[in-house]
Amino acid sequence: MIQTSEILDTLRMIDREKLDVRTITMGISLFPCVSDDIGALCRRVYDRIARKAEHLVAVGEEIEREFGVPIVNKRISVTPAALIAGGVDDPVPLARALDDAAKTTGVDFIGGYSALVQKGMTDADRRLIESIPEALAATRFLCSSVNVASTRAGIDMDAVALLGKAIKKTAELTKDNDGLGCAKFVAFANAVEDNPFMAGAFHGPGEGDAAISVGVSGPGVVKSALEDVQGEPFDVVAETVKRTAFRITRIGQLVAREASRRLGVPFGIVDLSLAPTPAVGDSVAEILEEMGLEVCGTHGTTAALALLNDAVKKGGVMASSHVGGLSGAFIPVSEDIGMIRAAEKGALTLDKLEAMTCVCSVGLDMIAVPGDTSAETISAIIADEAAIGMINNKTTAVRIIPAPGKKVGDSVEFGGLLGRAPVMPVHEFSSAAFIRRGGRIPAPLNSLKN
Repeated sequence: MIQTSEILDTLRMIDREKLDVRTITMGISLFPCVSDDIGALCRRVYDRIARKAEHLVAVGEEIEREFGVPIVNKRISVTPAALIAGGVDDPVPLARALDDAAKTTGVDFIGGYSALVQKGMTDADRRLIESIPEALAATRFLCSSVNVASTRAGIDMDAVALLGKAIKKTAELTKDNDGLGCAKFVAFANAVEDNPFMAGAFHGPGEGDAAISVGVSGPGVVKSALEDVQGEPFDVVAETVKRTAFRITRIGQLVAREASRRLGVPFGIVDLSLAPTPAVGDSVAEILEEMGLEVCGTHGTTAALALLNDAVKKGGVMASSHVGGLSGAFIPVSEDIGMIRAAEKGALTLDKLEAMTCVCSVGLDMIAVPGDTSAETISAIIADEAAIGMINNKTTAVRIIPAPGKKVGDSVEFGGLLGRAPVMPVHEFSSAAFIRRGGRIPAPLNSLKN
């Protein structure tokens, strides 16, 4: 049972250290909506979401007022769209129906315009992937994802090649907003089915009818705790992070249980991910620098991040009956003021970020690259990141923005939680022949666990 003293302690963290509940996300199964008629499918999807999530925002606001806990976003995730749109020729009307449902319910984002193609693509999967640019350009709240790899299946390089082209086209169609559409798309390896964070959230086919999941953040709280143990050995650092993560996760458990009870929807998971914002004092990079690094990206950064990610998970798992999602530490560039500074100084490069993704929660996140970066180079970046996830049996992802008309030294501005991204250089040498091979990179030997 959560004690009053814990709540008071958490309120102090909220007041001084920018602790927030980043999102309450309602997952909704859309399998009951399936129809070969696009009009019927869209009506059923809209009606089901509007009915299920009718009170989501209001309940979130009630909990926020009653407990004094900031809840930054209210979100919806749905069954991957490719799984329910197999009988239609053009899934874009479904994208618009999802967006309309999000607007009606008042949520900040809706995720699930997605496909799971780690072993191969159906015709429906291919149609959905090819429609992503138009869907993201034509909607406001919709987010999209594609899982292209898994430890069990390997990497679907045909899908990877398609995604490079889709990302380039999305940037072009949203060039008036610095390629904003690309910020709402993520390519995954080993995607999880209960992720409450955008842009990659979807309600997996292994989930129930509906679920309430909560994503809790708190980089500022962790940094503040580490300020009290300056110069202490790493054993003390790890223990401090664990204890802090425990305290943060407890408030997530409280909010999730309360939202579940009031909405009459089963509790899914609490995801404790140190998800930064562009605000000063709310940065994962600053936590790593607090451990003794002059600037994030210098030698030692990967080791520091490995400690942080592991300690966060160890602390969180003791604080909630169901910890899931992507729990750990995120390293988005545009959403973290410390990462932005490090990239602008040249200390943080794309290659160093790739190394860091071996030990973080997700992967290459919210990275802007020159607008003339080729589709094949983007596909190769996705393939590299998918290989890290596949071999290491972990979730990895790529959310990359080829910023239209921008070059290295420029920046893109998205505002809000999406922040500002300095345009980072990519390698000049071509990967085109590599990407053109297509086919599937086989699963590693460790996939044969049984």
